Amino acid sequence: MIELHPEILKKNGKNEFVVLPYEEFEALQALLEDAEDVLELRRAKAEEADAPTMGLNEVRRELGLEKG
Repeated sequence: MIELHPEILKKNGKNEFVVLPYEEFEALQALLEDAEDVLELRRAKAEEADAPTMGLNEVRRELGLEKG
């Protein structure tokens, strides 16, 4: 978990901007990129959910790599 130390800048009495230490900004960016990767992986897995699959032993047989 990232501990954030934001500085909030107000305009006309309302919160307008947040300033973060650069290291915290970079950590947040990395977390967001990881989250996007997870979402992309989940979408890809969902799209391929009904795709035919082949076990490792079957692949070895088809490639003539079966031990024996």
